[in-house]
Amino acid sequence: IFSSFPVLPQNHNVVRNPSLYNKPFVESYEETPLLVAVLTYMGYGILTIFGYLRDFMRHWNIEKCSVARERDEQKDFVPLYQDFENFYTRNLYTRIRDNWNRPLCGVPGSKMDIVEQVSHDYNRTFQNTGKIMRDVINMGSYNYLGFAENVGQCADAAIQVTEKYGSGVCGTRCEMGNLDIHQEMEELVARFLGVESALTFGMGFATNSMNIPALAGKGCLILSDELNHASLVLGARLSGSTIRVFKHNNMVSLEKLLRDAIVHGQPRTHRPWKKLLIVVEGIYSMEGSIVRLPEVIALKKRYKAFLYLDEAHSIGALGPNGKGVVDYFGLDPKDVDIMMGTFTKSFGAAGGYIGGKRELIQYLRSHSHSAVYATSMPPPVAQQIITSMTTIMGEDGTSLGADRLRQLSENTTYFRRKLREMGFIIYGNDDSPVVPMMLYMPAKIGAFGREMLKRNIGTVVVGFPATPIIESRARFCVSAAHTRETLDVVRGVRGVSGPLVRPLCSTPLFNTPFTRGIGAP
Repeated sequence: IFSSFPVLPQNHNVVRNPSLYNKPFVESYEETPLLVAVLTYMGYGILTIFGYLRDFMRHWNIEKCSVARERDEQKDFVPLYQDFENFYTRNLYTRIRDNWNRPLCGVPGSKMDIVEQVSHDYNRTFQNTGKIMRDVINMGSYNYLGFAENVGQCADAAIQVTEKYGSGVCGTRCEMGNLDIHQEMEELVARFLGVESALTFGMGFATNSMNIPALAGKGCLILSDELNHASLVLGARLSGSTIRVFKHNNMVSLEKLLRDAIVHGQPRTHRPWKKLLIVVEGIYSMEGSIVRLPEVIALKKRYKAFLYLDEAHSIGALGPNGKGVVDYFGLDPKDVDIMMGTFTKSFGAAGGYIGGKRELIQYLRSHSHSAVYATSMPPPVAQQIITSMTTIMGEDGTSLGADRLRQLSENTTYFRRKLREMGFIIYGNDDSPVVPMMLYMPAKIGAFGREMLKRNIGTVVVGFPATPIIESRARFCVSAAHTRETLDVVRGVRGVSGPLVRPLCSTPLFNTPFTRGIGAP
C-alpha cells in the first residue's frame, strides 16, 4: 500500500505516502549518541552497584532500613513486593523523589504557587516548611488553551451551576444521576467532533480502561502502538483480547501485523479474528509525536479493521478549529470508528468522552462498566466543559477561542524553534505542544528539576521506566496562557546542549553549580 521512499537521515521521521497528506509531516528523533549511551549505562551501573552495597549494609544492620520489606516469618508466603521494583524504588527513585508530587496551592495557570517541602531522611518523607514559592512558571500542566483558571467566563458559569445543582450528583447515569446538563454536554461534544452521538465519563483514565473491554473480547485482535498510554494498555489487557504491538508510528510494522492477522487468523484454530481493532493516540504525551492518521485510516480501510483513536492530548490542541488530529489532517471524522478524548487537558476540566455512530454509543451506555457503575460527572465540571467548548467553537459570540488556538500554535512553533537554535535535542512534531528535551543521564534527571525550580520554573522530568533507559528527558507543555516573555525566561535558563548535553554559554548564570552539575560532560 505504501510507495518506496528515499533513505533519509535517522533524526527525521518521514511519511511513506505523501499523497495522503496536505502538508509536510516531519518529526525529529535524534538517535542517542554512542558516548552518551555508554555513559548513561555506566551511570545506572554505578547506582546499581551502590544500591546492592547499601542493601548488604542494611541486611547486617550497618545502615538503617526505612523502606517496606518482607518479614522473616512471612518468607514462605507469596511475596508482597517484587524484588527489582523494590530495589529500584529504594535505591534510585527515592533519591530524586522530591521532583514529583509537589503540592500546589493555587491555579495551575501560566504561573503557579508551590508549597515548599524539605526532607530530613533522604526523600523518604517530606515536611512542609510553611513557605510558599510564588509565581513559579508552569511548564508541566496540560493546560493547553489556558482554560484552567479561577476567573473568566468558565469560572463564572461553573459557579452559577454549582448554586443551581450543587457540587455532586451522588448517583449513576442510569439511576438518579442523569441531569439535563449532561445531555446538553453530550450533544455539544457530538456536534464539536462531527459525529452522530457521544457519551461522556467522569474519569479520563477509565474512559479507556473500562470501554475497550466493552468493545473487544476473546477472539478479537488488538493492534496497539508500542507507546500507547497505560490506560489503553490496561483496557486492552482487561478485554481478554489477543494483543500485538507495532512499532511507534511505523506503518510497515502495522501493515505486516494486519496482513498476518488476515492470512493466519487465530492461533491454533486459524479461524478468522472476530474483530481487528487498531489503537493509536493523537499526540503521544511522552514523545511529542503526532499519529500518522491518514496512513492508519488507509490501512484500516484496506484490511477492514476498526480504529480506536485516543485524542487526550490532541483534542483542543491541534487543528485550525481545535478539533484534534482529525481536524489537523483535514480528514472525515466518520473514518474513525471510535473517537476518544479527555476533558482534562485543553478544556481545563475532568473526565472523558467517546464519540461515534449512534449504535456504538447506545451499546456502550448499557455495556460499559464506566457508564453503568460510575458516579455521574459533577455539574460544575460539566459546565466548565460546555463553556470552554462553546468558546473554542466561537459560539459564545467572541473570538477568544480562536485567539487561544492561534496563540497556542504560535507559542509551540516559537518555543520549539528557539530550543533547536540553542542546540537542545528535542523530540516530536513541530506542531505538538508537548516538547521533550533530552537529558539522557540519570544524575541529570533530579538535578535538572531541582535547579529549574530554584530559578522559579516548574518542569516535569522523566526517566526509566517511564522512558527507555537511555532516553531520560524533561518534558515541557506549552500553553496559550504563556506569553512570549514567559517562554523567553524558560529558554534563557540553558544548561545542556549538543550530543554530550554541554553548557551553551558562559554568562554569569552558567558559572553557578547548575552548569557544573547539569551541563558538565
